[in-house]
Amino acid sequence: MIILIINFSIFVWNILQMIKINVTSFMLFLCMATNAGGPWKMDLTCPDEKINLIIDLYDESIEVPGMEMFGPMNGYLNGNIYGVWYVTGFDIKDDKNVTIKVANDLGSENQKISLTQTSDSTWTMKFEGQQVVKRAVGKKLVKIPRELVMKKK
Repeated sequence: MIILIINFSIFVWNILQMIKINVTSFMLFLCMATNAGGPWKMDLTCPDEKINLIIDLYDESIEVPGMEMFGPMNGYLNGNIYGVWYVTGFDIKDDKNVTIKVANDLGSENQKISLTQTSDSTWTMKFEGQQVVKRAVGKKLVKIPRELVMKKK
């Protein structure tokens, strides 16, 4: 009888240990999932130029205004610029640096952008190569600044 009680106790102890490990694993998974948004899922704005960059580089979850028929994408650039520029590709270098490729709403032009975090709520956005993102002023398309300071919304 004592052997049976000891075996049952060991069995219950093993079950409790497995439950404890599973609960610990589950909590770890929840913590990781909560942080899965990571640094490259955000809404940025340049208040001076009135330009917005909305990105989720982890999942195609963003509806691009005027392009809903194509389904969710990784993000877009809009505001005081000509048209809407949607994300076509990206290269995450680390938690503070990423290169994003965008194309205009017609798909006829594309632009490479580097985004670098400079503080907790500030990023520097630089247009690489020949700058094709412009804004309409009167009846002319004019270039926007090559480098913009973006703030988290």
